[in-house]
Amino acid sequence: MGLAMNLAFDEVKATQAAGLFMKLAGGSLNYMALIKLLYRTDREAFRRCGLSVTTDKYVSMKLGPVTSNIYDRIKASLNPNAHPTFWSVHIQRTADPFVVALRVDPGTSELSCIEEELIKEIFAAHGHKAPFVLADECHRDFPEWDDPGESSSPIDISEIIAALNLSEDEAAHIESLVDQQRAAFSLVM
Repeated sequence: MGLAMNLAFDEVKATQAAGLFMKLAGGSLNYMALIKLLYRTDREAFRRCGLSVTTDKYVSMKLGPVTSNIYDRIKASLNPNAHPTFWSVHIQRTADPFVVALRVDPGTSELSCIEEELIKEIFAAHGHKAPFVLADECHRDFPEWDDPGESSSPIDISEIIAALNLSEDEAAHIESLVDQQRAAFSLVM
């Protein structure tokens, strides 16, 4: 794959994907479980469609792969002086510091029907699992994750694509789609 491939982060779309998971869970979720479900969704979206749902960047952390920008927003929600974001208007931490909940439904206007169905499918298959079970599955099933100890290390999209065991043509097609998505997003910004 050569060049590093990362997307421009679309906070609205990522918030809507997270919000849909929380709606399916009854309005709230353990944030580690949410991050693992979102990562799993993006990984499967690369396999099926060639593009991620969240447009996030990814890192390996001790407890598995993480959607980095989403994790940053969850951490920022602990700071009462943090600048409001689309995420913080719609999703908040609860009295339980490990749980995030919908404050206001962000809707699904930025999600395609295929993306909504994929989120529902991932939730049906994995949404009932405990956070540490989801983390253990990521360690076991996702070869792009590498234990960085107490630190973190980036996971490039090309590493995810390589771990999906796609043909060379399929992988090149996904790289092309990622480049197109990055270019389209930069025109909007």
